[in-house]
Amino acid sequence: VIGQPAKSKRPKEPGENKIKPAKKVKPKTLKMERESADSSLKSQSILTQVMDKGRFQKLAATLSLSAGQSIELRCKGSNVTWNYPSYLDTFKDSRLSIKQLDRYGQLILANSTAADTGEYSCWLQLCNGNECRKDETKTGSTYIFFTDKEELFVPTPSYFEIVYLNPDKPAIIPCRVTTPSAKVTLHREFPAEEIETDGTDIIYDVKKGFVYQHPTSDHKGIVYCKAESQGAPQISIKYHLLYVEVPKGPPSTTIAASSSTAEVGDSVHVICTVLGEPDVDVNFRWQYPGQEFERPVIIQNFWRLINRGTGHTTRISKSVLLVEDFEARDAGNYICIAQNLQGETTVATAIEIN
Repeated sequence: VIGQPAKSKRPKEPGENKIKPAKKVKPKTLKMERESADSSLKSQSILTQVMDKGRFQKLAATLSLSAGQSIELRCKGSNVTWNYPSYLDTFKDSRLSIKQLDRYGQLILANSTAADTGEYSCWLQLCNGNECRKDETKTGSTYIFFTDKEELFVPTPSYFEIVYLNPDKPAIIPCRVTTPSAKVTLHREFPAEEIETDGTDIIYDVKKGFVYQHPTSDHKGIVYCKAESQGAPQISIKYHLLYVEVPKGPPSTTIAASSSTAEVGDSVHVICTVLGEPDVDVNFRWQYPGQEFERPVIIQNFWRLINRGTGHTTRISKSVLLVEDFEARDAGNYICIAQNLQGETTVATAIEIN
């Protein structure tokens, strides 16, 4: 049976979960309670599930419910912040209701689906004026599986996803399951073969998917996951693994003008180019001679992925500044500032008038 993509609103994969698998481990919440008795600085769980007849149940690290059920969670405190699978925000899902009451925060999820599988957590906010911070001693977290035998894999919005293999950080193939007991294997499309999960270099985390601890260019290619649980096997979407090897740091930037000289009335353009990691955005800013005179210029930004021929993929980002009807006051230095999360790089070129 081929896994079906979402028919309507389906999630993008949530970020990585920090919680480790909880099989044969005592509930985390109980452990937190014992520790908090020893020291007021230790964390205590404030998260509970509302059961029938007004009963409350403290939550373990994982919880399994059948898709279709509704759930109500409460967090003790007068200023509670919630975290849940991000797609519920993306689509402003009406099945999700969050309220803050006097003594607790309330989260209700109605008519659950397999797509709701993920981490649900809460914490108290400590505020002083307009500044707020997380109270690390008052938190709660659980990972909820909404099991659905028709959808063993958590649904995704497409048939195909790109996963970047970066040599200095783990890569995740996010084929998460809705049934924690499902047997999941990883397969390469070509050559057709099962990829061994050795528990060291490649591990399976039921809350994340398959994790490549030390990605290399040998791992690139197209892969998929297969899950089995009391019925016919189901196959996940396909994942295209692209190997990336670009030095981290401020953008590697170059600048070039269509000509170093121009005549009055000419059209000239200056191109600022950055080579970088495929999933790292670059922002551009310009300084140019006509700026103080509010001279009209046209600036266009765009990017694309390029294959460098050895299985390495690079993102090429460009910003093009166009000056039409060149005037004497347009002569001078054109400066491009390219910025990413690691910093910024400034490059310049000059255009003189003939």
